Amino acid sequence: AADLDTRGQLHLPDALPEARFSTPGSGLYAEVSRADGTRIWRSPSALGLQIPFISKLPAGERRFVTVTMPEHTILSTLSFGVAWETARGAAQNYTFSVAESLDGLNAQVQRFRRSLWAWLGGVALVLLAVQGSILRWSLAPLRRVTADLGEIEAGRRTELIGHYPRELRGLTDNLNALIRHERSHLERYRHTLDDLAHSLKTPLAVLRGTLGGGAVDPVFQRNIQEQVDRMNQIVHYQLQRAATSGRTTLTAPIAVAATAQKVVASLDKVYAGKNIKCKVHIDDKVFFHGDEGDLLELLGNLLDNAYKWCYETVAISAQALDDTNHAGLILNVEDDGPGIPLEMAQIVLQRGMRVDSTTPGQGIGLAVVQDIVRIYGGTLEIGASQLGGAHLTVRLPGD
Repeated sequence: AADLDTRGQLHLPDALPEARFSTPGSGLYAEVSRADGTRIWRSPSALGLQIPFISKLPAGERRFVTVTMPEHTILSTLSFGVAWETARGAAQNYTFSVAESLDGLNAQVQRFRRSLWAWLGGVALVLLAVQGSILRWSLAPLRRVTADLGEIEAGRRTELIGHYPRELRGLTDNLNALIRHERSHLERYRHTLDDLAHSLKTPLAVLRGTLGGGAVDPVFQRNIQEQVDRMNQIVHYQLQRAATSGRTTLTAPIAVAATAQKVVASLDKVYAGKNIKCKVHIDDKVFFHGDEGDLLELLGNLLDNAYKWCYETVAISAQALDDTNHAGLILNVEDDGPGIPLEMAQIVLQRGMRVDSTTPGQGIGLAVVQDIVRIYGGTLEIGASQLGGAHLTVRLPGD
């Protein structure tokens, strides 16, 4: 828009094509100065502002500078030198300077950044959703395996029978093989122990019958009888101890109430002459996470000891330690008998030790209970019952 007038003076029109040059404080400013630094024109937009424009620039030279105004407004300035040839052929040097506030640029940058982060956030959410869907889809077979293992633990299945991808078939087949091997091994182990028990009991019974014939010296007969009884006691104790399997994985939980009722029914027949009243306080939701044979052995020995020593009342109660699926167990057995003195509490837990040696028995029942409880990582406590007799408490931790 600049041009020389007839006198050779640089002239700029009152209104420039860019309207911001005519609006005070618009953020776009301009200035023209001579070679000696004298300002010959300034845009109306720079009214009241002292902008430090660069002057006296040689023709063709440019300067780009960022300046900070007193009001903390940041301006970007561009100054460049121009040589203007007059009609007479002489050259006049001028410096053109333009300044623009960075507020608009910064606002555009901020809008761009907000838009960019919004799009990036949206893309990230979409990617996370896609990734989550892929992970959920890819891990679905593992969830099915977990659910099927839960069915096995609950006793509703005996092995994994679902349809699994080729990548998991090796795992599921090996798990099924492990489950079958564990069960067959435990069954074979117990059958072997049963055979061993029968094999040992038969010669002992023959020896006992021979000694009862009276053909042997009484003193010698009594000594042999004691050794036979001791051998029978050791065999019975060691077989019971070896048959304890302990906590096993992938086995169905055992309802304590139903098992206790079976044991109580059997003992009521054995001790029918004593007319014992057994009080069972066990909720149907209390379970034992282990082998059923171990639970029968545990309840059988505890209740048999209570039936043997009570006068007329036995009480058994059980409760879970917490509300989890694999909660521990607290089992209490009480009687109204003479009780167990505190100084004898640890002695009766030893094999062959009894409080009263005149009462028939082998003295291994509580020792077997102690061994089973230890295998399951629990504790056995002996105290006094409110019924007047002994109070035995078994605590078995959960998984």
